[in-house]
Amino acid sequence: MPDTPPLSLPDHPKLVLNLTHFARALRKAGLPIGPGRVLDAVEAVAAAGFTSREDFYWSLHACFVTKPEQRTVFAQVFRLFWRDPRYLEHMMAAMLPAIRGVQEERAAKPAEKRAAEALLDGMQDPPEAAESEEDGTEIEVDSTLTMSAEERLRTLDFEQMSTAEIAAAKRILAQLTLPVQPIQSRRLMAAKHGHRADWRRTLRNAMRRGGDLQEIARAKRRIRWPNLVVLCDISGSMSQYSRIILHFLHAAANAKGQGWAKVHGFTFGTRLTNITRHLAQRDVDAALAAAGAEAQDWEGGTRIGDCLHAFNRDWSRRVMGQGAVVLLITDGLDRGNPEALAKEMQRLQLSARRLIWLNPLLRWDGFAPKAQGIRAMLPYTDSFRAGHSIASLQDLAQVISSPSDAGEKARLMALL
Repeated sequence: MPDTPPLSLPDHPKLVLNLTHFARALRKAGLPIGPGRVLDAVEAVAAAGFTSREDFYWSLHACFVTKPEQRTVFAQVFRLFWRDPRYLEHMMAAMLPAIRGVQEERAAKPAEKRAAEALLDGMQDPPEAAESEEDGTEIEVDSTLTMSAEERLRTLDFEQMSTAEIAAAKRILAQLTLPVQPIQSRRLMAAKHGHRADWRRTLRNAMRRGGDLQEIARAKRRIRWPNLVVLCDISGSMSQYSRIILHFLHAAANAKGQGWAKVHGFTFGTRLTNITRHLAQRDVDAALAAAGAEAQDWEGGTRIGDCLHAFNRDWSRRVMGQGAVVLLITDGLDRGNPEALAKEMQRLQLSARRLIWLNPLLRWDGFAPKAQGIRAMLPYTDSFRAGHSIASLQDLAQVISSPSDAGEKARLMALL
């Protein structure tokens, strides 16, 4: 950007127009930006001047970015909008599976993909600051490997989804069910056609009739429903997955007819947070906003061993009764003491009816249990499966109803 004197807004109408387009692109990329923010940005640029790219960047950053997770998206949109005169080609390369002249398919970074989609969808005309000198560039799309939008969305990695795809995924997850089979209790209940005789009730009925034994009372075993306990990692490496999975957890907590006695939700990063009461709210946005406010360690570090210790000490006896099923959602990347982590995992497994570990890292074909945290945790899971897409979450119903389903555990245990 060339050096210019301090701005006078009436003399630079194109800059104001471009700032408006830029704010619209950020809004399409997921940042909550209204007209007030745009006015603040115009005034900030007028006050700071347009003398350096760095000052211009941080002036807009101060006006439009309010949360740490918005920084990457802002940087990608800024780069495409202001710094690259041929931004359309970059946006198309980030979104299309194949482009003429490109020999190898490139997977776009999540923030770059959302930024590209926002610019394509949010602006009808290119801004003055990013006009291309070449027009009529022909782009050919290789559709030989394409699939239906719904099928592609089911198998797409959460981390590679655009803003629109994330919204569609949340709508699909809100409709998913996670039914469970009841557990037969040792206690008996009266039943006209029960499978065993209830001699105590039979004799009691006979005593009421003066010792006349008319019929044998029958009984059957009571049934009870287990609890579902979800422990969700919200550290920096898991943030994109955990946000979408919590939508799924909210749907499971509020769905009727699935059979769970109660759904308990916990988040952990550097500390353990119980978000069960927040998930009880019917509105998913309000529920997750309250859960986010409760958990202060979003996108922080990971202390899996310490958090599992806190759960086993403070919550296990309260929520793990009645044969609870535990879903542990984490990538297992922990730098703590592996022996302490293995001890807490063993205690958790002994307390649960089934311990199912969902790990997004399983999406990689060459995944191997090399991290010390994964090596410490893997032996104490009943089922080890991927948790990176809609399809992987849809498979959970089958996993829960199949006690013998161990997922990838046996294969990975052989690599230890």
